[in-house]
Amino acid sequence: MKISLVVAVDKDGGIGKNNDLPWHMPDDMKFFKETTTGHIVVMGRKNFESIPERFRPLPNRENAVLSRNKSFVASGCKVFNSLEECIKEYAKQNDKIVYIIGGGEIFKQALELGVVDEMYITHINHSFNCDVFFPQFDTSLWKQETILQHTQDDRHIADFEIIKYFK
Repeated sequence: MKISLVVAVDKDGGIGKNNDLPWHMPDDMKFFKETTTGHIVVMGRKNFESIPERFRPLPNRENAVLSRNKSFVASGCKVFNSLEECIKEYAKQNDKIVYIIGGGEIFKQALELGVVDEMYITHINHSFNCDVFFPQFDTSLWKQETILQHTQDDRHIADFEIIKYFK
């Protein structure tokens, strides 16, 4: 089983504001969809609830939602009470990649557990005054490969690049 992480961060490491994405980056969203389709996406409850209802659960992916609330139900999703429980369940299926997609606390737990094999991080060259941040990590422990570089245009508020970090 491979565990990956997919996230977009602004210049300050911000990943969200007021439980929402503070940017609209269609080509980054296209990358996210193409990368995660056919696989498993794992997200925290707040992240799940921030997705517009018409897109929940994320189509063509197995959706897993993490919540400490043992009575939480998310239609069309598997619900787990911990990241460890979720990973243990999916370890049985080694033909699909598990993509951790947020939010901040879930990213922090995954990195602290040391279970992440690779990360796809979109670095946006702009500050959005976010209130949720991606955890700091030691880039020297990861090899890096640039997947995509994109310049600002009429559909994208800023330049961005997608970097794959791997062991």
